[in-house]
Amino acid sequence: MVVTDYLFSRFPDLPEGQLAKARAAVVSADALAAAGIDLGIGPDLRLGKGEDASGGREKGSILADAVEAVIGAAYLDGGVEPVRRLVLDVLADRIDTAARRPGSADFKTQLQEVAAQDGHGPPVYRLSESGPDHHKRFHATVLVGGVAQGAGDGTSKKEAEQRAAEAAYRTRSAEME
Repeated sequence: MVVTDYLFSRFPDLPEGQLAKARAAVVSADALAAAGIDLGIGPDLRLGKGEDASGGREKGSILADAVEAVIGAAYLDGGVEPVRRLVLDVLADRIDTAARRPGSADFKTQLQEVAAQDGHGPPVYRLSESGPDHHKRFHATVLVGGVAQGAGDGTSKKEAEQRAAEAAYRTRSAEME
């Protein structure tokens, strides 16, 4: 609610679709995990032994959930105004960046658009996984026009695909410069 209100108030001329993309980029698990890192939440988390031993303090999904929990606790403790201050202190720069470049953090979408402009079909992602169930790692390779263009790793399929798309997009951008 705070992010939506801020976007609508600060960028009244942005089309609805761009506002929606900007909001989605800011409240995504990746963005909230980055905020958790900025806040230094990881060391303060109470985790089970297995999760702690497997690097849970650095896991994006756990950090994102922790940030949401802190925001929820602030709301329950003080209401909307303390939450507004907290969210804007932590996320205002990210909100402004996302509003100026909606969708810029979504490399899968950007790569798909570039592939379409180049006359290719949508990118194809090949996934593999490794590690025990409690500490899975995923590896993605993205193919554009049947050719491997980038690879990435992550703790979720989505994260690995996003990183592979970013690698491919950045490589293509560098080649075009």
